[in-house]
Amino acid sequence: MTKVKICGLKTLADVAKVNRYLPEYIGFVFANTKRFVTDEQAMEMKRALDDRIKAVGVFVDEPLEHVVSLCKKGIIDIAQLHGAESEEYIRELKQETDICVIKATKVQTAEQVSALMSNEADYMLFDTYKKGELGGTGVRFPLEILEKSLKDMAAQGKSVKPFFLAGGLDYENVAEVIGKTECFAVDVSTGVETDGVKDEAKIKQFIEKVRQV
Repeated sequence: MTKVKICGLKTLADVAKVNRYLPEYIGFVFANTKRFVTDEQAMEMKRALDDRIKAVGVFVDEPLEHVVSLCKKGIIDIAQLHGAESEEYIRELKQETDICVIKATKVQTAEQVSALMSNEADYMLFDTYKKGELGGTGVRFPLEILEKSLKDMAAQGKSVKPFFLAGGLDYENVAEVIGKTECFAVDVSTGVETDGVKDEAKIKQFIEKVRQV
């Protein structure tokens, strides 16, 4: 069954909303975007988070020691890396913390999907490319790019690492996305918000739709 990640939680009210519907993952954004949270805010939310939900820390070229610290304090369970982090960086992070790592990349061409596949990360995350945007764009991911790449990799006998798919997902399109890509998990933020605030009805609707698929 495809798993769900609700990203960009900022308040205890957000935590209460996800606790009622139990996505497998939530995301705390430590990168400099509109959804940025401090270590203290994340710790408070993690303490209130249902134990069945894994907390993912989202980073862009963060100093390794900060990510390690958040892991060791139990604030995050998984690290999601959106910058130019090297394979050596990922390897060292895993050696120091023994946690799972998601390597994210913004895809522009089918060839990039194969070329940017990390050997060290446990999962990949494919998101929509938008010039100048570090975080989620809310723009629909071009499925034809991923479909072509997955087909090409299969034809070449290349293995595909389990992947999260982000980019413009919502209740209305998530079933199609899962059907076409067989992704490990779907990652949503803007698609479950109203006026920039997590919307409980949309969270419920999105998760129920994924579960039905």
